[in-house]
Amino acid sequence: MESKNYTQSAQFLLLRFSEDPELQPLLFGIFLSMCLGTVLENLLIVLATVSDYRLRTPMCFFLSNLSFMDTGFTSTTVPNMLVNIQTQSKVIRYKGCVTQVYFFMLCLMLHDILLTVMSYHRYVAVCHPLHYMVIMNPKLCVLLVLACWMLSVLNALLQSLMVLQPSFCTDLEIPHFFCDLNQIVHSACPDTFLMMW
Repeated sequence: MESKNYTQSAQFLLLRFSEDPELQPLLFGIFLSMCLGTVLENLLIVLATVSDYRLRTPMCFFLSNLSFMDTGFTSTTVPNMLVNIQTQSKVIRYKGCVTQVYFFMLCLMLHDILLTVMSYHRYVAVCHPLHYMVIMNPKLCVLLVLACWMLSVLNALLQSLMVLQPSFCTDLEIPHFFCDLNQIVHSACPDTFLMMW
């Protein structure tokens, strides 16, 4: 029987794009500008749909939720990467990694379900134009978005709880700039069959 070195490590190493110290300020500037631009654009979309009564249509309501979610996507991964570039550190604590996985999975699932709801909205608008206002009333739109949020929260919670406190092998490097659920599962040494579901 082969013995393995197990650890209940409290941190992972996130591998960045480049270790070249001359490229670090350039990478920091590029990603900071992209992050700020994305957040600003999405918040402007949300503010525009909230402030202008002519944009209070079902599609604009779904688009504003999609923009809000996209802000969460950017805010989940990029700030930690910017801190790591600035401090020249590749370490992320295990709890921070699980938290990042939770919010990343939440935004990912919410994105997919919102796009599905928006396609249903498009289907109603194209195939049932005379019944559009009756079917896509504001109450249904709010219920659809709430259902999207509840499903996303439950899915992200379930997937995050599956990687809570496994034992890890000595190789705790994640070849990304953010924590990825797949990489955490593959770093775990015990049988991960149940985690893969």
